[in-house]
Order: sequence, then structure tokens, then C-alpha cells
Amino acid sequence: MQLFGRRYDTSQPVRLEIAGEKIAEVTPVDAPREETQRWPWIAPGLIDLQVNGYGGPEFNSAELTGEDVAEVIRAMDRFGVTRFCPTLTTERFEVLQRAMRVIAAACDSSAQIARRVAGIHLEGPYVSTEDGARGAHPREYCRRPDWDEFQRLQEAAGGRIRLLTMAVEFDEAPAFIHRAAESGVVVAIGHTAADSHRIRAAVDAGARMSTHLGNGSHPMIHRHNNHIWDQLAEDRLVAGLIVDGCHLSPAVVKTFVRAKTPGRCILVSDTVGLAGSPPGRYSSTLCDVEVLESGKLVIAGQRELLAGASEPIGTGVANVVRFAGVSLAEAVRMAVDHPARLLGIEPGNLQPGDPADLVLFDLGDRFDVRATVVAGETVFFVQRGCVGATLDRGARGAC
Repeated sequence: MQLFGRRYDTSQPVRLEIAGEKIAEVTPVDAPREETQRWPWIAPGLIDLQVNGYGGPEFNSAELTGEDVAEVIRAMDRFGVTRFCPTLTTERFEVLQRAMRVIAAACDSSAQIARRVAGIHLEGPYVSTEDGARGAHPREYCRRPDWDEFQRLQEAAGGRIRLLTMAVEFDEAPAFIHRAAESGVVVAIGHTAADSHRIRAAVDAGARMSTHLGNGSHPMIHRHNNHIWDQLAEDRLVAGLIVDGCHLSPAVVKTFVRAKTPGRCILVSDTVGLAGSPPGRYSSTLCDVEVLESGKLVIAGQRELLAGASEPIGTGVANVVRFAGVSLAEAVRMAVDHPARLLGIEPGNLQPGDPADLVLFDLGDRFDVRATVVAGETVFFVQRGCVGATLDRGARGAC
């Protein structure tokens, strides 16, 4: 298979030759600019560390099935996401344990599913009970860190829990974080009411990330002494950011990215099962949720407290370019290289020998996917304009 597009990092028109599951050859293309300007951008497939569900299925469900897992993967095809972390949030132990087993069984039964699941993200249940800080996590299931319980969940997951989000104000948090980090789990700070001392102790113990920085936070905080500034100033923490236009304002995104630098920022979607649903009020595994006309998801009955996101990670790529003034190359790295390295995955960079996990897209105010390729197979394709400029279907540039 051949792919034609403009490299996301250099803008150079190239032809990619795909052989099996790998990129075999990357060749610059000498063609008229008026032709290549119509070609899509081409980049390594996106990696999303925070996907709660999409289009109905929710990973945090007592009724989760293997087909639900596969359905969310098919949704990710449309968004250029080639690897992601199914994310489970605060719930009863039995619900979490069963969902872990279902995801693990789906991976064991299908090499294709196993390839797409970069690891499981457990967001909670060890989070703050305080309003605002706990976000939409149900208070009755928020609890203190419990190593034995976590180990039982890891066993149910077949060792696939790669990322754990937790509050760090608990006395036992540093010891817990140290044990988790030593076992190979990336610990992220989130849904916390911790002070500066507790955050510093958590990072000293091995915490490496801030989960959706600026969200899962109290609506009113001290203007200087607060857990957002503390995490923003901590160079050892990378910042997960939901840049969907709802979770953070453009000014906040610009400030966070400039303070952290693009190299310490990771884009995530935080999509939930209700993402893609028409406006209305719904019952979810967390709480009653309202989908507003704008697509914004909020805890029912008000307009400010969010209940997850509805936009895929590509929206964050487009928005961070506009909001923070970063280059397309930097934005893509926030959604590919940085999450990959956090999880210990070697990211591809459109070089011979790299995995043929790719996304071809147009970029304006939105991130519009033309094609998604996983392990050398086209799993999503939109016929748009000059088809030959995207895939080798007919003469290159023929419309």
C-alpha cells in the first residue's frame, strides 16, 4: 500500500510505502504545490490516555461486554486514534473488578484489540470526597488508597493497569505511590484537595503526571496557594490537558502550555459513553448527565460542573494550535510522542521500520480524519476530493 500526504512535522510531500505492519520506505515527492496543498497531513496514529467510552458503551459499567470494547475501538478508528487507554472511574470494587476482567479477556481473545489497548487507566477510586475536587465521581465510592484492593484489580486486569489517577492528600499516599511506581504503574495526581507539601511528597514518591490539570478541581480556590499552581510549577509532572473548548478556556490553555512548555503537555480526550448522543438528560454510571445543545456534558441540573467530554482527541490537536500558538508538529507530539513515552512505548516518526499506525487528516478549525491505518491496514477511509492523493487508489492526484 502507498500513502501520499504532507508530513506533519516538516510539511514535505511524501510517499509512504507500507509493507506488512511496517513503513518500508518514505520518499519525498516532487509535485506541483497546487496539487500537494490538497493532500492531507500525515502523522503517526494518535494515542489517547483517557477514553471512558464513546457512542453508548462505557468501560465503567457492570454490563460491559467484549463487544462493547470492540465498539469503542471502532469509534476510535474514525478519530485517528490507533492506541488508547480504556479508562475506569470510581465505583464499587465488584464493578471495577468485572470490567477489568472483560477488558483483559477481550485483549486475550483478539490480537487486534490487544494492539489497540495501550493499557488500562484507573481514574479513582482513591480520590477526594470534596465537592468540585471529586468532579462527577460518586462520593459514596471515593475511598482511601488500599494496596491490597489495587493488587486484586491489577490481577483482574491481567497486569494491564498502566496508569492510575489518585488524590494525594492521604497519609498513606506516598508509600502507595512508591509501590505502584516500582511495579511499573504510572501514577498521576488528580481529583485532589492536596496542599503543596502533599503534592511535593507525591512527586518525590514517584508521581509523574497531572490528570486533566485544571479540571476535577474546587470551583473556588486560593488565588496563590492551590494545587493547580503547585502542579503547574512542578517540572517533574507532565500535564494532561482536555483541550475541547469546554474544560479549559483558550486563555488557560495558552497559560498552561507556556508555563509547562509543549514538551511537558499531553492531550487527552476524556470522552465518555454519552459522547455523540443527542441533547437531553441521561442516567450514566457516574450520575445523571445532561448533554447540552453545544455537545457539552454536565452533571444534570446545572451548567458548570462537567461530566466528561464529547470531543475526540483530534479536537484538542486543532484547538491547542489555535489557543496556544504551538506548531502542528508540537500539537501532534502532545497526542503521540508524549503519551507514548509516559507509558514506555516507542513512538513512530514516519521512518522506515516504524509501525504503520498512521492518521491522514485535514486541519482547519477542526481535525478532520481522512484515513486511519493500523498495522498496515486501512481501518477508516473517507473519500474526499483527490482520492489518489490519500491512498493508492487510482492515479496520484486524480479527482
